[in-house]
Amino acid sequence: MGFSYLFGPVPSRRLGVSLGIDLVPLKTCSYNCVYCECGKTTELTTGRKEYFPTEDIIRELDEYLVTGPDLDFITFAGSGEPTLHTGIGEIARHIREHYPAYRMALLTNGSLFFDPQVRREVADIHVVIPSLDAVSEQVFRRIDRPCRELSVDAIIDGLVALKQEHPGEVWLEIFVVPGVNDTDGELALFADVIRRIGPDLVQLNGLDRPGIAAWVHAPTEAEMTRFRDRIGYPATEIVRSPTTRTDIPSFSQDTLESILLIIRRRPSTVEDLSKTCGLHPNEIRKYTDALAAKGLIAERFEERGVFFVAV
Repeated sequence: MGFSYLFGPVPSRRLGVSLGIDLVPLKTCSYNCVYCECGKTTELTTGRKEYFPTEDIIRELDEYLVTGPDLDFITFAGSGEPTLHTGIGEIARHIREHYPAYRMALLTNGSLFFDPQVRREVADIHVVIPSLDAVSEQVFRRIDRPCRELSVDAIIDGLVALKQEHPGEVWLEIFVVPGVNDTDGELALFADVIRRIGPDLVQLNGLDRPGIAAWVHAPTEAEMTRFRDRIGYPATEIVRSPTTRTDIPSFSQDTLESILLIIRRRPSTVEDLSKTCGLHPNEIRKYTDALAAKGLIAERFEERGVFFVAV
C-alpha cells in the first residue's frame, strides 16, 4: 500500500476484512503482556501525546478511503496502545463526518478509560473492544505486566464508566491464560465484575500466534467452555480461528513467495520480515499465516523471539 500509518486490509478473527490504523511506534504500550504477538514493549508508558502527526494520518485515510474500498471495519490497532495518541478523537470524527458508510472499531487494552478525556475521545468509534485479562491485582500484574502506576481496580472503574457513557457498543475481551486467570477464585471475581460493567458482548480469546512468554499456551476447547460457563454471562462467545484467507484485496502472491524465499534463506521474526519487506507487522502475519497453513513454515522459539523457519 505504501502508507506509513495504515495497513491492510487484513483478515481479522472478529472484524472480518479490516483496514488498520497504527497510531503509535512499535512497541509503545502501557502493558507488556506475556501473550502479545507484537513482541516485548520497548516504551512502557501511560503518557499520552501526538506520537505521529494527526494531519498526516488523516491525509493517508483520505487518500485510501476516497477509492471506496470494500471493508468490514476501520480498526484502530497495530503496534501498541492506540489511546496513547491524543489525536484519536479527531481522526475518528473525521471518518464519521467524511466516510459515514464505514464502521470503526478500537482494539485497546482498556487501561486508560479511568480518564474522562479518553472516554470522550473514543465516543465516535462504533465498537470499542477493551481487554480485561484479570480482576485481581496479582494476576493482573502477572499477565499484563503494566506500568507501575496502573491498578486493576481503577481500570475496572474506567470500564464501568465507559459502558455507561459510550453511545456505541462495548465488547469486552478476555484473554484466557490457562492455569493463571481461570482459577476458581479468579472466575468468581470475573463473574461479578462483568456484571458490573455490563458489556454488549464478552469475547473469550486465546493464544493464536506465539507471544512473549513461552509458558503461555493455547487453551483447549474444554478450558474455554469452562471459563464461559463459570462467568455465566449470557452474551459470551468463544473466538475461534478462521480459515486463512487469501482473497482479501491487498493479498499478493508475489509477496507471499518473496517472504517464503527469505525464510528459506534465513529464519526470521515478524520484525525482521517487516523491515526487509517494508510492510507492517500485521501485514506480514497475513502472509506467514498463509504459509503456515500450507505447511511451508513453522515457528521456533529463540532468545530474541519467535522465528519462522522453512519446513
